[in-house]
Amino acid sequence: MKLHRESKGTITVATILFIILGALAIYFLEIWSLMIILPLLVVYSLVFWFFRVPNRDILEHKENVIAPVDGKVVMIKEVEENEFLKEKVIQVSIFMSPLNVHICRYPVSGKVIYKKYHPGKYLVAWHEKSSTDNERTTVAVESLTHHKVVFRQIAGYVARRIVFYCNDGDEAKAGHEFGFIKFGSRMDVFLPLDTEIICKIGDITKGGLDVIARMKD
Repeated sequence: MKLHRESKGTITVATILFIILGALAIYFLEIWSLMIILPLLVVYSLVFWFFRVPNRDILEHKENVIAPVDGKVVMIKEVEENEFLKEKVIQVSIFMSPLNVHICRYPVSGKVIYKKYHPGKYLVAWHEKSSTDNERTTVAVESLTHHKVVFRQIAGYVARRIVFYCNDGDEAKAGHEFGFIKFGSRMDVFLPLDTEIICKIGDITKGGLDVIARMKD
């Protein structure tokens, strides 16, 4: 199983803690130490599972808007995007549980024209105000269909580290990685009002594969 590059520090700490706690359990509890070691082993395995990088065949897209993350569609609504677009748009929000793959992918192809990191709170990620109050990053892409599409990584109650690798002027390719969020969070995508929304609330998405909307060329 391939592991994400963001796993190095977390897995190092988890390995050290597992060895120390396991050794202490064996020393003090002897045969009963399995009552401690087995649950620790489950947690240790989940850390590796969280940082997995699945193999996915990413296609070329122009009009299609691709699911940026694995998760569940929790919101589709018309909102005012006040940070960059300054206009009404359709917001599609996808919630990620700690068991989902947490690679963040470009939803559209084009050119990165804006990026900004915002410190903030750590409300639960499905809270509506988390989009504007939580720690987050905002990225905008000028799409191949000549639309400006904004998308936002949002930290949640558990997620406390957002990573994004893109810079202004970078080429964006729908379905390809631009960042990572550790341990559960949310992604918001803000689309033009005339976008055809294909997904619905409750849908389970696969990042980089599933088409969630289609923009007019």
